Formats: sequence, structure tokens, C-alpha cells
Amino acid sequence: MRKSVILTVIHRGVPDIMAKLTIGFGVLLILLGIFGFVATGSAHPTALIPAGIGLLFVIFGVMANTENSKKRMLWMHISVTVALLTFLGMVPAAIDTIRLSRGVAFPHPAAVVEKGALALFSLIYVLFCVRSFINARRSRLA
Repeated sequence: MRKSVILTVIHRGVPDIMAKLTIGFGVLLILLGIFGFVATGSAHPTALIPAGIGLLFVIFGVMANTENSKKRMLWMHISVTVALLTFLGMVPAAIDTIRLSRGVAFPHPAAVVEKGALALFSLIYVLFCVRSFINARRSRLA
């Protein structure tokens, strides 16, 4: 009896943490987009793409911050899917970031670094979400 009470308390705290993590991740991407835009001399509006993606994550996190478990699961699965697609789309950029660190010249190195950071942040977020999903399933089965 005591073990199930502890797991229930822990499980109830996890969604709040993941929703807040999603909002924080969105804010991080917004800051990355603004930094990239300023670093490119405010001449390339495409540097703001991470900020647009970050705005989506802030919305996802706000929507996931609910007591309704079905809605929370829906919004968290949507957010991890978008993060995974973002990471997969940025894999070539991550490779370019490695090439940049080894001395290969690129016309816009700030853009390469920004896209590499977007890939890394997205991967880390996906891993946190997968870990959370596994823990949630284990606590439901226990």
C-alpha cells in the first residue's frame, strides 16, 4: 500500500515537471533564435526559425500543464514528435557543425553553429521526454 502511494505522488509531480521543462525548452529556443538573429547582423530573418519553434514549445508546455492526463499525454507526445522531427531535420547541420569545428570554412558560420545548437537541444529534449514516458509507464504498471 505504501509503495503505491509513493509512486502516485511521484507520478503526479512528473507531468508538472515535463510541462515546465517544455516551456523552458521553448524559452531556450526563443533565446537561441534571437541570439542567432543578432549574431548574423540582423540581416537574415531565417535565424529566427528556432524562436518560432520555441514559441510552439511554450504553447505545448502551457497546454500540457493540466490535471487532465489525456490532454497532458496528447500535448507531450505532440511536443516530443516536433522535437524529434526538428532533430532529424538538423542532422546535416550537426554534421556541418562538426566540420566547422575541424576547420572547414562556411559562408555563415554563425548559422551553422545555431543549427547545430538547435539539433543538440532537440536531441536532449527528446531524451528527457523518452525517459519521462518510460518512468510514467513503469509507475502505471506498478
